Amino acid sequence: MPRNHHIGLHLGTEDDWPTAFESVLDRLKLNITFAGESHTFTTERITIEPFDLRYVPKYHLVIDRLAWWHLISREWLKKIALMDDVYLFNSPFTFQAMEKHAAYCAMIRLGLKVPATWMLPVKQPGDNERYAETAARYHQPFQLEQVAAEIGYPLYMKPFDGGQWVGVTRVPDDATLHRAYDESGQRLMHLQKAVEPFDVFVRSLSIGAESMVMNYDPSQPLHARYQLSHNFLEAGVGDEVVTIGRTINAFFRWEMNSCESLVQGPEVSPIDYANASPDVAVTSLHYYFPWAISALLKWSIFCSTTNRRMRLDQDTRVWFDVGDDPDLTYEQRLEAYRTMADDYFDVDAYREFCGTHLAHLDEVMVEYVESAEFDQMLLRVVTSTFPPHEHDHFVAHYRGLLAAWASDQQRS
Repeated sequence: MPRNHHIGLHLGTEDDWPTAFESVLDRLKLNITFAGESHTFTTERITIEPFDLRYVPKYHLVIDRLAWWHLISREWLKKIALMDDVYLFNSPFTFQAMEKHAAYCAMIRLGLKVPATWMLPVKQPGDNERYAETAARYHQPFQLEQVAAEIGYPLYMKPFDGGQWVGVTRVPDDATLHRAYDESGQRLMHLQKAVEPFDVFVRSLSIGAESMVMNYDPSQPLHARYQLSHNFLEAGVGDEVVTIGRTINAFFRWEMNSCESLVQGPEVSPIDYANASPDVAVTSLHYYFPWAISALLKWSIFCSTTNRRMRLDQDTRVWFDVGDDPDLTYEQRLEAYRTMADDYFDVDAYREFCGTHLAHLDEVMVEYVESAEFDQMLLRVVTSTFPPHEHDHFVAHYRGLLAAWASDQQRS
């Protein structure tokens, strides 16, 4: 009996990766025979409207890019996960961890090498008539510079939530510390020990059972942060970076997430890994953009066809049992976490499925990237992102990077 899987794209303002996702899926012309049934796939961009809690959605799977900040979207996702078994990228039930604080706490308990981190009370309380009396009774006075001395300079002050480096300040001394704290206003802030000097800043993007580890330079403008470099990590360090990203995703039930780590010799220190709506724009990822679209397609098709079930429970105890075991070394913990994460993402079954049913996807992706259709999408994105006097420069820049990717794929 034929089954059509309707994939919903729950979007904000982005148009590049959804267009690529839709176009390549259409080019694949899939009709997969699996478990005695034929499986086809369609996509739709989801609109937002009032909803009856008892309505039955038409989607089998939803890729969400909106609910991390859009409340009605988040509650709609909760409804279709709890009542209708719709598979979600990502779970709306662990978005609290995207405030970074819960993610820090969980990964510290698992034994990852998160730098020393403290949380500070807000500098300026909100408008709540109970605050002054509560603070007078129960808030202990503290000396900010004493907290910093306990951590040790240099350090970073950064919001416990948010992203895109907003509100992040490198703090080398007491004067900068007080200025940054004064400017933080009503935001809760972390103080985190700086890892300096470090050898390389790494950002790994994990989508389902696949990961891409990239050399990242946060000091560059957004379009130039992902460095085009291969084999820049020793094999063991690269595998550790992948394991950390997969562990975080499996723990929080995230299907896609980016993880930032600082590598200092053999040491890997994850510093920011609660990015469950990661940047996948072509203007950011450039050379790595086709990989991200391929991984999204593969994981979406695998989950839909195999009827993979959404896991709403975190099952944190099995992870904490490993993290709390005093007889395990760091390396043994990582090995256990990698096994648990690979089991969660059905890595072996996924690889077999892709080899059997999606072996032609890479070739189709190359054809798409080299097509006039892709070039038109790229032109639209560049002209809507950069000022007019920079259009020619960036069109040539991105065309060159994507052409290099296609050429590398054809040689491999």
